[in-house]
Order: sequence, then structure tokens, then C-alpha cells
Amino acid sequence: MIKAKNKLEIVNPDTTGIDIGSAVHYVCVPEGRDEQRVKKFGCFTVDLHNLAGWLKKCKVRTVAMESTGVYWIPLFQILESYGFEVKLVNARYIKNVPGRKSDVQDCQWLQQLHSYGLLHGSFRPDDQMCVLRNYVRQRSNLIESASTHILRMQKALIQMNVQLHKVISDITGVTGMQIIKAIIEGERNPEKLSELRDVRIRNDRSTMAKALKGDYRKELLFVLKQEFELYNIYQEKIAECDKSIEQYYKTFETKSDENKRCSKIKNRFSKNRPDFPLHEELYRVTGIDFTKVPGLDVLTIQTIISEVGLNHDKWPSEKHFTSWLGLSPANKVTGEKVFGTRTRKVIARAANAFRMAAQCVSRSNGGIGAYCRRLKKRLGAPKAITATARKLACIFYSMLKYGQEYVEKGIDYYEKLYKEKIVKTLSKKASEFGYVLIKKELLAERVS
Repeated sequence: MIKAKNKLEIVNPDTTGIDIGSAVHYVCVPEGRDEQRVKKFGCFTVDLHNLAGWLKKCKVRTVAMESTGVYWIPLFQILESYGFEVKLVNARYIKNVPGRKSDVQDCQWLQQLHSYGLLHGSFRPDDQMCVLRNYVRQRSNLIESASTHILRMQKALIQMNVQLHKVISDITGVTGMQIIKAIIEGERNPEKLSELRDVRIRNDRSTMAKALKGDYRKELLFVLKQEFELYNIYQEKIAECDKSIEQYYKTFETKSDENKRCSKIKNRFSKNRPDFPLHEELYRVTGIDFTKVPGLDVLTIQTIISEVGLNHDKWPSEKHFTSWLGLSPANKVTGEKVFGTRTRKVIARAANAFRMAAQCVSRSNGGIGAYCRRLKKRLGAPKAITATARKLACIFYSMLKYGQEYVEKGIDYYEKLYKEKIVKTLSKKASEFGYVLIKKELLAERVS
């Protein structure tokens, strides 16, 4: 008779656990590797290299670390440069045992769990994609900061009762910026300010002159001037960031066919779109034209690729991919009863990009748009957006994995499939109750 094992088998004998802090890092190696099993290291670069050298001396092969914030990034990169297999562990998955409050016990607990093979590392793209991700995130931060100054400019204008936003759609457009600049330079005559109106503006000059007559106060003009200057500074920084992104795309390998060109996209005006041909660069790097998918524009695709990378092997299937994004239902089953199917709360920029794409495609005339509107009537807007985002994520994953182009089959094709699905369900229900589902035309022919 085989005896039951009392202890877990050690899967990874050459492991270490690191508890990351803002000032010090606690490291634990396996027993017998050094006289002092747990050591404390500082956060300076010299200390991090000493830490890596000590792990090499202890013949450690793989490292598990737990951290909050961004304190783990320098150590992660240095350990990878030394050839270690590094895993960043989610703190939520290792804090379920009570009584482990100190940093020393945390690093020991990490080392023990990792030696048993019970820890899984968080996803992190390769180094080349991480550089692009930092550029794209910085660009997004600059755009968000610039939007704050737009709101402050509009607030100052409203406080002076200059109702510029009532007569033009965007105060940062050509007409809006010219009028704001003229006001800052000292022009107060509404008739002269209305002469700066672009011919494409719907409101006439007399209406604009009424909106531009306000109570110009010195302190509010000072605020308007500063916010105007800060907005222009952020626009310059965004342009510099776009140049860096354009230069960095040249370091990527070309995967597209040189004889085949990407399809032209509609020249829809986008204020935040970069000046360089981003669509062509994305097609060259990926070898696939993702803009054919409804709802995915070049900026959305750039965000998704910079976050998830180009290696689809990290996720075995589209189900794993959408689960990692937090777009698939998380079933909570207890006692053979389902207590909840809500999606997990995941902080992922790629998931937000898919949700924004789903919001845009919900107004389209294609099959995915009809799918989203149909779910919105039955489940409500939030669930419909999440379900459509998951559908777009599955399409993206399939295109990335198999290299196939997306073909839009139209709304009629999807409506036909939906109708066939409903008829099949009704026929099945009718047969369960002993009835037969027959079309009106066939019934009329039989009666006649």
C-alpha cells in the first residue's frame, strides 16, 4: 500500500524570493546556499548589482518577487540582464495566509511557494516592446494633461461670459485658437474677433459676435493666457514624443510583404493622430492590417500592440487572452450553484482600448455593430460593451495568431445567422413540449 505524501514536492530547487520595498529589498535563498539565508539590500543601483552577484554565488536560477508600485522595475531589468528567470507575482495571490506580516517572512514565504511551483508570473512584454510601451504611455499622459488645460481655458471664458463653446464645436480648433490668441493679445471688439471665423463654421458672424461679447476681467485673462501657453507647450511635447516613436519603429523587423501595400483608411480628422504615417508602420511591423476590424483605428491598435506585444504564445487560446484582459465572465460556483458571472476587475490599458473600440463600433452599420445593439437591448449598455469588446479581442487574437485578414461580411449576414439561431432554439423548445414549428407560408399551403 502506497503511503500518502505529507509534503509537497520541490519543483524548483534553485529559487529565491524577494520582497520589494521603496528603500530596502529582502532576499531569501534556499537552505544550505549561504551562511545567512536572508539578506537585506538597499535600493541603489550598486546594491542591486550586489544582490544579483550574491544570487549568482548562491547558484540561483529563478526569482520570484512581490512588489507594489514601480519599485520592482529596476531590479527586474537588472536580474534579467544577469540571466535569471524573473517572475513578478501578484500580491493578491500570496497574502491569503494569516500571520505573515514582516518583510523577512514575506520573502521566505515567496521562496517556499516558488520552490513548490505554485506561483505564476505576471505578463510583461519583451524589452523592445517595453520601450515602445513607455513611449505610448507617455504620449497618453501628455494628451490627458493637455485636456486639463483645455477645460481650464473654457472655464475662464465662461467666467467672462464669452460663450465661445456655444458657437464652435472645438475651442482648440483653428478658429478657436485664433480667437483665444487675439483675446490674449488685447482684442476686445466682438466684430473683429468674429472675422477670424472659418468659412466652415455653421454659425454666422453676427451670432459669433454676440457670443464673443463678454466681461473681460484682468485676473481671468491672466488665467486664460497661462492655460493657453501651457496647452501649446504640451502640444510641442506630444510632437517630440511622436518623433521618438517614429524613430523607434525603425528598429522593428519588417513582417509585411513589400509587394503588398496596406489599404487606405478614411481621412477622418483626428486631433490626436500623429503626423507620421502610423498606419503604414503598424502594417510593416505586424504584417496585418488591423484597421479593417470595425472600431479599431491606428491609435487604438498602437495602444493594444504596445501593451500585449506581438508574441501570441503567451496565451494558448483566445479564451486565455480575453480572460487575462478581464473581458470574459468569471463564474463563481459554490454547491453547484452559480453565484456570480461578473468580469474580474483588471487594470489593463489594452482592455480599455477594446472597450473604447466597442463603444465606437456600436454605432456602425456592420455586423459587430448590430451584435452590440442587440445585446444592449437585452442586457444593457455596460454588459453589451464588455461583450463586444471581448468579441473584438478574439478577432484581434485570431488575426495575430494565424495572420489572416479580417473580412466584413455585412449586417445582413449576421442578421441571417442570428435568425437561424433563434429558429433553431424555438424548434428545440417546441419539440420538448410536443409541438412542431412551421412557417406561415407552409401552413397556408397545407390548409389550402
